[in-house]
Amino acid sequence: MDQQQPENPHSSISIPLLIGEDHLNYHHHPPPKLEGHDVVEGSTSFYRTCFNGLNALSGVGILSVPYALSTGGWFSLILLLVIASCAFYTGLLIQRCMDMDSSIRSYPDIGERAFGTKGRTLVSVLMNTELYMVATGFLILEGDNLYNLFPGVSFQIGDYTVGGRESFVVIVSLIILPTVWLNNMSILSIISAGGVLASVALLCSIFWTGAFDGIGFHEKGTFVNWRGIPTAVSLYSFCYCAHPVFPTLYTSMRNRKQFSKVMIVCFVLCTVTYALMAVLGYLMFGSNVMSQITLNLPVNKISSKVAIYTTLVNPIAKYALMVTPIVNAIENRLLSNCHKRSFSLCIRSSLVVSTVIVALVVPFFGYLMSLVGAFLSVSASIVLPCVCFLKISGIYRRFGFEQLIIAGIVLAGTIIMIIGTYTSVMEIVRHFYFLNFSGPNPWLAKHV
Repeated sequence: MDQQQPENPHSSISIPLLIGEDHLNYHHHPPPKLEGHDVVEGSTSFYRTCFNGLNALSGVGILSVPYALSTGGWFSLILLLVIASCAFYTGLLIQRCMDMDSSIRSYPDIGERAFGTKGRTLVSVLMNTELYMVATGFLILEGDNLYNLFPGVSFQIGDYTVGGRESFVVIVSLIILPTVWLNNMSILSIISAGGVLASVALLCSIFWTGAFDGIGFHEKGTFVNWRGIPTAVSLYSFCYCAHPVFPTLYTSMRNRKQFSKVMIVCFVLCTVTYALMAVLGYLMFGSNVMSQITLNLPVNKISSKVAIYTTLVNPIAKYALMVTPIVNAIENRLLSNCHKRSFSLCIRSSLVVSTVIVALVVPFFGYLMSLVGAFLSVSASIVLPCVCFLKISGIYRRFGFEQLIIAGIVLAGTIIMIIGTYTSVMEIVRHFYFLNFSGPNPWLAKHV
């Protein structure tokens, strides 16, 4: 029976991968690095690798693509295809980097091979920060959707009233906390490996709600909203942030020559799913679509409940898998105390508490994921693979068509990072101000 691959402390693999035991054993006892030789043969078939890749690419981003389309207009669908194409190409660049040096086993290894220890540190920091922010987004998502189901819930603590969303964020974190204490993630990985099925179920539920539950597909939408393009592009980028998983997918394969075909299958199917969800949501709710489409659904319909409950289950299972690489990184930095179980529990609990605080302070799922997409996903999935490939291959010393393509991707990615990050931060600041203070802010009105 196939098992979940344990998290490598030097890796940022956060998505459960169903792989063979031969590859599993490598992560317990890694072999010595060898130049020019395949260190270990994988045992995962083509179809299982496709499933793993689809699961890696199928995440909570599917909830926000209708909102992304509504902010950017129909024109932004073209940008979704452009981002998908760039992400596909940079995935192949990761494969080519690994083909040049068989000692490369993970994404941080690529950073180290290209730029030494600083490169490994940069890649690790970006990936772990991304995992932390996504885990925080899970709590916001859970709070929003549970409050949508049970809007009358609140708690009174002394003279202070804890609102419904805040209450559910805290409750969910208490449910999640024991899963973070676990060292064995196998049970959770089996549940969260259903990300592909969850995405399909969600898409079917949304279609059913629109077609048969009285909502319809009558909204016209706008062709383009230039002001919303940065947010749309950032959210689209967040949908393709699985590149840290690709090295493990590649090394786990029985026939690595089929990896490019795996990439084609995964990116085509996921892009079609994202596009369908975006179009359906936009036609159903138009400019009124929310940052999570489940918040627009009528909670009294069975199809809506299927969509909402499907959305709620996966983040609870995936949260622990997301933060485990961060915990491992912290514990490996503090080797003298890592043998103490109490110290490990303290780290894990503190990590959960910190994500709860961020989720309560910045409860804006759409803008937070937009920030993750613009700054972290674009840097880790678009820019870094290009830069590392140029350095490892040495082709930056020459001028040719491919170098021109790569330079264009890096330039476009950098522009998205700058504009998207600025837009997301300003939207978070603006909404934070209006949430916590009364009255307009002239500076915000001018700059946002």
